[in-house]
Amino acid sequence: MSKIYVPLDSSAVAMGADAVAEKIEAITGIAPIRNGSRGMAWLEPLVEVETPEGRVAYGPVTADDIEGLIRDGMMEGRAHALCHGLTDEIPFLKLQERLTFARCGITDPLSVEDYAAHGGLEGIQKAIGMSAEAICEEVMTSGLRGRGGAAFPAGIKWNTVRGADADQKYIVCNADEGDSGTFADRMIMEGDPLLLVEGMVIAGLGVGATKGYIYLRSEYPVAKRLLAAAIDRAYWKGLLGDDVLGSGKAFHLELFMGAGAYICGEETSLLESLEGKRGQVRAKPPIPALEGLNGKPTLVHNVISLCAVPTILAKGGAYYRDLGMGRSTGTMPFQIAGNVAHGGLVEKAFGVTLGELVNDFGGGTRSGRPVRAAQVGGPLGAYIPVGKFDMPMDYETFGKIGAGVGHGGIVVFDDTADMAAQAKYAFDFCAHESCGKCTPCRIGAVRGSEVMAKVIAGEDVDTNLELIEDLLEVMEDGSLCAMGGMTPVPVKSVLEYFPEAVGRGQKDISMEGGE
Repeated sequence: MSKIYVPLDSSAVAMGADAVAEKIEAITGIAPIRNGSRGMAWLEPLVEVETPEGRVAYGPVTADDIEGLIRDGMMEGRAHALCHGLTDEIPFLKLQERLTFARCGITDPLSVEDYAAHGGLEGIQKAIGMSAEAICEEVMTSGLRGRGGAAFPAGIKWNTVRGADADQKYIVCNADEGDSGTFADRMIMEGDPLLLVEGMVIAGLGVGATKGYIYLRSEYPVAKRLLAAAIDRAYWKGLLGDDVLGSGKAFHLELFMGAGAYICGEETSLLESLEGKRGQVRAKPPIPALEGLNGKPTLVHNVISLCAVPTILAKGGAYYRDLGMGRSTGTMPFQIAGNVAHGGLVEKAFGVTLGELVNDFGGGTRSGRPVRAAQVGGPLGAYIPVGKFDMPMDYETFGKIGAGVGHGGIVVFDDTADMAAQAKYAFDFCAHESCGKCTPCRIGAVRGSEVMAKVIAGEDVDTNLELIEDLLEVMEDGSLCAMGGMTPVPVKSVLEYFPEAVGRGQKDISMEGGE
């Protein structure tokens, strides 16, 4: 009897995957395996049928398509207008280097046995036989840097927490994924939640922490359900508890739901919220690695950072280090969204170009019009013109032009985009989401929006643009955290690369050169 796979991922569910699964079971009597997404969002819901040659993909499938598909031989993997052949041979997937997302869309997300059969638990089994110092050394060797946006070397954080003297230490996972165009955290939590659990347990063994929290954004109900179930199964299988896999070491894990504040994606605001307080930025120092949750040493990491850890322990830090380029080691899950033909997730080693991601994997714009820009790194990321699409995606290259890779989100715009409006939106977004604690962010964003509105209206453009530039300098230098400190990034990129959009009368260089 053929196995059938229908994703339970939020993107697939939003497109009708639940109805598709119900219709398949009603007609065939076979309950589909609800797996994670393969990351090809434009094909969701993607139905896969297991055949002797491998899984065959059909998509996007609606409930109304099922009867005809079954009649035409879907259960045997036969050709059809909705058939894409063997899933693993689809170029979008075949050309990736999947490490963190190796199981996503393949395994049953809640089966510990399926997880282990596909390489899961290898990292923790190695870690159990190692000293805390040796575990941290592997992370240091790997060159892993925080995947949440700051790109801080993970090994330094780990050693700082490990070396701190305290009666209690914590691991906190920042799963408050709020950047526009980002969905990697959600995808991995829904498609391979046990990977996050394993990564957090290894982190606890490495730094001497016995308690962990996953701070999950409230807008992720599917991830909430799956993580809660995965944590329960991890306790049942001995991956969590007072005696982790018979090691004699304890690690306990809880799921905590946020309340929808973007600022709580900033680590100190998150810790305030986790303590039951209003989500506001803390001044640093002290850093969370020394005084974090409840004043104790706390390792705070993004979901993808922690999910990279089992691979690093299983394959060795040197293996991970040798992927990527320069100081940007390993792989990154790039998320392609916006006005793009083939939106989805692409895991590649650092060094792939922005043009390859947007044009080769993304297929250009959905509208069919020329690409004008891509915003990389969330709502506070730079707008990169097509003339710079040949840049490799790595932290140092992007840093040289005042941009950042961030969480790997890429939002594509075609040539009809109003770039001046996008610059104003950066101020509006900051004004709406600021915690209000520091003046440059709280007041600067509001003044910036007001002045940019005057620029758009053509009022005394040169003078107002000078005022904008002065304001950006104050926000960048004076804000307590990245909320205000990075708001200048998208605005500066518009002023530099799209000057005609703000009435400076210079030639628009956005389409020059590149891909």
